[in-house]
Amino acid sequence: MNSEAIFGQVLKSIRKEQKVSQEELAFRSNLDRTYISMLERGIHQPTLNSLLAIAAALDMKAAELVGLVEHEMERYQ
Repeated sequence: MNSEAIFGQVLKSIRKEQKVSQEELAFRSNLDRTYISMLERGIHQPTLNSLLAIAAALDMKAAELVGLVEHEMERYQ
């Protein structure tokens, strides 16, 4: 599994855990809902600015979000 797909899985999992819709996450992060959807489906990878905005919208540090992705990637190696 590639890093984009893993990032998408982690993002979707955190978003659902926090009971936040894609639309709400997009609003909070000042991004488009379709972009959030594409990230979650592994179609796009986030830019640094997007990553920072998404992490802040989820009330976490970007390093924490990346750490969760790295941890998940280790499971596929």
